[in-house]
Amino acid sequence: MPTLYLSPHPENFQNHRVLIAAHYAPTLPEVVELPEQGLLLQPPASCPLPKLPALESRPGVWVSGPAAVAHLLCPERLRGQGPAGCALVQQWVSYAEGEIAPAACAAAFSALGLVEQSKQVRSGRWLSCTWPLAVLDGHLKLRTYLAAEAVTLADVTVACALLLPYKYVLDPPSRAVYPNVTRWFLTCVNQPQFQAVLGPVKLCEQARGGSAPGPGEAPVKSASQLKKEAKKKEKLEKFQQKKEKSQQQQGEVREMRPDPGGFLLRPLSPSPADVTGPMPDAYSPQYVEAAWYPWWESQGFFKPEYGRQCVSEPNPKGLFMMCIPPPNVTGSLHLGHALTNAIQDALTRWHRMRGETTLWNPGCDHAGIATQVVVEKKLWRERGQTRHDLGREAFVREVWKMERTSEKGDRIYHQLRKLGSSMDWDRACFTMDPKLSYAVQEAFIRLHEEGVIYRSKRLVNWSCTLHSAISDIEVDKKELSGRTLLPVPGYKDKVEFGVLVSFAYKLEDSDEEVVVATTRVETMLGDAAVAVHPQDPRYQHLHGKHVLHPFTGRRMPIVCDDFVDMGFGTGAVKITPAHDHNDYEVGQRHGLDYVTIIDDSGCLINVPPPFLGMKRFEARGAVLEALKQKGLFKEVKDNPCRSKDVVEPLLKPQWYVRCEGLARGAADAVRRGELRILPPFHCKTWFQWMDNIRDWCISRQLWWGHRVPAYFVTVDDPSVPPGEDMDGQYWVSGRSEEEAKDKISLRQDDDVLDTWFSSGLFPFSIFGWPNASEDLQVFYPGTLLETGHDILFFWVARMVMLGLKLTGKLPFREVYLHAVVRDAHGRKMSKSLGNVIDPLDVISGITLEGLHAQLLESNLEPAEVERARQGQKSDYPAGIPECGTDALRFALCAYTSQGRDINLDVNRILGYRHFCNKLWNATKFAVRSLGAEFQPPPGPEPSGAESLIDRWILSRLSLAVELSDAGFRAYDFPGVTTAIYNFWLYELCDVYLECLKPVFAEGEAAAVVAARCTLYTCLDAGLRLLSPFMPFVSEELFQRLPRRAPPVLLGGTGGLEGSVEFSLGIVRAVRSLRADYSLTRTRADCFLQCLDSGAADAASRCSAYIRSLSSSGLVRVLGPGEAPPAGCAVAVASDKCTVHLLLKGLIDAEKEIAKLSGKQGELQKQIDRLRERMETPDYGTKVPPKVQESDAAKLQQSQTELQKVTEAMETFQRMI
Repeated sequence: MPTLYLSPHPENFQNHRVLIAAHYAPTLPEVVELPEQGLLLQPPASCPLPKLPALESRPGVWVSGPAAVAHLLCPERLRGQGPAGCALVQQWVSYAEGEIAPAACAAAFSALGLVEQSKQVRSGRWLSCTWPLAVLDGHLKLRTYLAAEAVTLADVTVACALLLPYKYVLDPPSRAVYPNVTRWFLTCVNQPQFQAVLGPVKLCEQARGGSAPGPGEAPVKSASQLKKEAKKKEKLEKFQQKKEKSQQQQGEVREMRPDPGGFLLRPLSPSPADVTGPMPDAYSPQYVEAAWYPWWESQGFFKPEYGRQCVSEPNPKGLFMMCIPPPNVTGSLHLGHALTNAIQDALTRWHRMRGETTLWNPGCDHAGIATQVVVEKKLWRERGQTRHDLGREAFVREVWKMERTSEKGDRIYHQLRKLGSSMDWDRACFTMDPKLSYAVQEAFIRLHEEGVIYRSKRLVNWSCTLHSAISDIEVDKKELSGRTLLPVPGYKDKVEFGVLVSFAYKLEDSDEEVVVATTRVETMLGDAAVAVHPQDPRYQHLHGKHVLHPFTGRRMPIVCDDFVDMGFGTGAVKITPAHDHNDYEVGQRHGLDYVTIIDDSGCLINVPPPFLGMKRFEARGAVLEALKQKGLFKEVKDNPCRSKDVVEPLLKPQWYVRCEGLARGAADAVRRGELRILPPFHCKTWFQWMDNIRDWCISRQLWWGHRVPAYFVTVDDPSVPPGEDMDGQYWVSGRSEEEAKDKISLRQDDDVLDTWFSSGLFPFSIFGWPNASEDLQVFYPGTLLETGHDILFFWVARMVMLGLKLTGKLPFREVYLHAVVRDAHGRKMSKSLGNVIDPLDVISGITLEGLHAQLLESNLEPAEVERARQGQKSDYPAGIPECGTDALRFALCAYTSQGRDINLDVNRILGYRHFCNKLWNATKFAVRSLGAEFQPPPGPEPSGAESLIDRWILSRLSLAVELSDAGFRAYDFPGVTTAIYNFWLYELCDVYLECLKPVFAEGEAAAVVAARCTLYTCLDAGLRLLSPFMPFVSEELFQRLPRRAPPVLLGGTGGLEGSVEFSLGIVRAVRSLRADYSLTRTRADCFLQCLDSGAADAASRCSAYIRSLSSSGLVRVLGPGEAPPAGCAVAVASDKCTVHLLLKGLIDAEKEIAKLSGKQGELQKQIDRLRERMETPDYGTKVPPKVQESDAAKLQQSQTELQKVTEAMETFQRMI
């Protein structure tokens, strides 16, 4: 075993560099740390070389120095792929040793005070470190790693050189200057191989010795440095003048876009479609996505008028219309929105590519509650004022001012553009726009006049913080396993929930008690009765009797009601009609009093002292203590439940929509098949809601939103009795007060309408309803609504009900409901968990520090911020790498196969970024192979000169087209993405392009022409298939191909699939043998033994492809009865073919037997240990099931490996 000699210093980054490189290898050397000898560290006496670290690879053979030792210890893949890759890695290693390491050490030693220096010298040391960091940051801006798509020796060397600065010099402000370097550095040091050597790397929090200037503080520069900068500036100005003069002479100004290499500038003149420059070496999302969207928009591609005179012009290919689920204007899009838009844009682009008149209409929602809360907090923070200090009109002006100056709405539209959403932005709508506000007003008046909207005083879910009613379905219910302390706004201490308090009521004129239980003991102050089940034998004697309230003396009847559960608690239930929904209904049935004891702010009213004026949850403890003093308290116990106690049920007059008739029409539309809901299993939920619907409370006690267009009537005549607010007969709706009579004074309702009311009108209000318009005539009803299943009733059901009622038409024909995005652990996205991710952070990448910084800008409490930080650190220890828009969209659409929920793993998105790189390289090879003079034929029809593999790939392309078309029609997005992915990766890249290489190198002219035409057809159609999901990279690559007419769908080429699949089975068998015997570069001869003549003919026809794809030397089909040569390894390719790979003469059989013999012994020991453990008597009862499954899998794997090792030894034995 090799022996590695190191210096013992724990901060020696050269040691770290060597050890990390060694950890990437299959086996580690023996490590010996030498003791210090004064200030000199010397290798052992037997080593002829003067420098540590030193490696004795075998007795007497030495290598020393970190570069040589690391190079020798690391596996081949870390040294670079191919000559160019190896050279690039070596360049970075040299740069690290010559530039980065000296500058990093100088800055670190200065910061640590290891050398005495003046402030000017320290600043100079820091300045010498900033130049390499700037170079690295620019290079890594468009890359994950330095020299390849994975860690190489370049990353190991540079990361280790920067260890000291990141630990002792680069504090957070300094790191913020180099975000790309920091992202890359954290990615590296969190790799398992780095962690094994370094452990957790703690970044510098405060620079030592003031070596790193703070933000805005420039380092002190010497006279020579200032002189150099002046010369450099002068040269730059001259170059700029020269460049401007050259551009003026050419008569054009070119927009420049950086290439990922950092050296090539791409001219975009006059548009991105002029793709004349060379393709960069590697795919870069920033490069590809920089300019296409503005060009698409400027060309009008997203408008339904494109290619026709007006939208009403008949289109025989059809029409597709869809509106966006309008996001909240105050919000920011997260990955759930990204999924919605990825699916919707894929559908929109697919319909547009089919030639249909296509409109995808964008818009934003005014978000009544959220917006008002934001503005109120801003007012209080900046001015110390409440909305009541300003008054309604001034407050609304403040909201409009914020809406006009806020970046939120613009940010959402910016995010949508970055996601590639092909919307018609000229038709973008805001729900508070005059056009949509008029539609809301008109809808309310029409429904009120028909009696569909009415006013009533009922129990509502009241928010004591917002001072407004909240919809039943907007209340979040929290699962409680028992006693739980929860934070409540307005309370310093957490409040207890999840307990059941039992107490007694005394019977009137008796000492007998009735024990009741409640989770909200403070509401007993508003109790009006005690209810029992009429059949409960325990309380038969109490029917018709009364109990006395211990604090108010109120006489309360004992009522009999079937709603009481005799098996729960004592079987007796306290009834609080004014503060519980079930109790409210009991109160209506029995004519009970409604005693309101909680006001709008959550304080107690209509109760005796000392409870009067207490906050509701403070009264909870006070009531409990008072019950104990009176001897009425019985017990407290845990009560697992779904709690919504923070919302308070209160009796309030509100506006309601009568939903029974509307819901019946919506349900019948689905039952008749006029409206399709997909996936179909959501229909059960639809019918359950519609058949059991309650009336919809549409008024909110807010100031921001659509004010209710209803007026309270006061008659100026003493003989007419005044009306009450809750009496619907005293309310009229109108477009203005001017419609009122002379003797009637009107007071408009202060409430605004529920945001979902205006959103329910969105499909037709965006086109100007109730006024007639061309857009309304053409685009309503729409084609499809696509959204998340979590708002099926919030929004979808209400659009259907209001659309049918107000327009007589369904707003759309189909509803597709996608899954809800959760994090990789299956948790709901929550800011307090730190797992809410901005799509732009996945597209562009972000460091862990950047994620932490976003938390500080949120409204989270300090404790929640810390919990979120820990969540981010756990899930994204190295931040989020740059994935690009295309990879994000493709991953989200591919993920929708998971059912109702999507557990999104960012690493899988990164995998699709690598897929983009594969597309890039494949197209680059193809464009180079086609040649500059290639001109495709007018159509994709085969010429007849195609080879077997040409016809096979056209057949696979035809299948991909067929599967894609069927998948889009069925909303099977995973099916479409899988078909496209498999075609590009496994068929075009892995098979066809590899088969073309020998054809282009040495094939006949006719074969080359046919191959080029076939390759072009595959690229042209393949990029079109990819375009709905990956619009940017597909556009970039498509624009680099020569043009021809749009392709027709390709027909199948029957009879080819079997032959080529048979050949690919042989290729897989040969590759498996090559891997088993470590034949990485050697081309072994391959002999095929076929069962019948048909198989032999197929193998013979494909022998050239088998040779190319399997990296074989000779490929020969053996005749009937012909034996393969001795010294072959054998594998079964199929039931009709056996592969014999000739190993004799290529490997040292005795050496391989010795190596395998040791491995055989290790495997046998491992199997024996596992069997011994699994055969212990209590193994099945004491060992957890998951561990048992793991042991069984390990045993099966070890037995399989042992069998392979034994077979290989037998093969080698035959060669001796």
